[in-house]
Amino acid sequence: MSPKKLLPLILVGLLAACGKSEAPKTEAPAAAPAAAAPAPAPAPVAAVAADGGQGEALFKKTCAMCHQTGVAGAPKLGDKADWGPRIAQGKDTLYKHATEGFNGSKGAMPPKGGNPALNDDEIKQIVDFMVAKSE
Repeated sequence: MSPKKLLPLILVGLLAACGKSEAPKTEAPAAAPAAAAPAPAPAPVAAVAADGGQGEALFKKTCAMCHQTGVAGAPKLGDKADWGPRIAQGKDTLYKHATEGFNGSKGAMPPKGGNPALNDDEIKQIVDFMVAKSE
């Protein structure tokens, strides 16, 4: 089979894995020192915290596999250069591409990140988290 015909098959396999959930970690978070005063959070972090951390938790379960490493052209979390043009399209476009899927010049996004169990509100929480981390 020629490399041109094999590449789409490899990408489909990788994208299918994007929606797989990882097992929850049982490690307890480290306790904060009692004497330390809480520092004010920067604006993007405050926006992310508005959903109670749901966007981040959902990202880690479904999206991190592709968006931490850039698999199949996925924009990496926090990469301002890669996310800038996408963010400029507006959140409605990002929500639509994340929900319905998208094939672009740099890669492909499967519908709902390959996890059909996610509802539209969860998709929005994930997109909001990723945008806040990448602005």
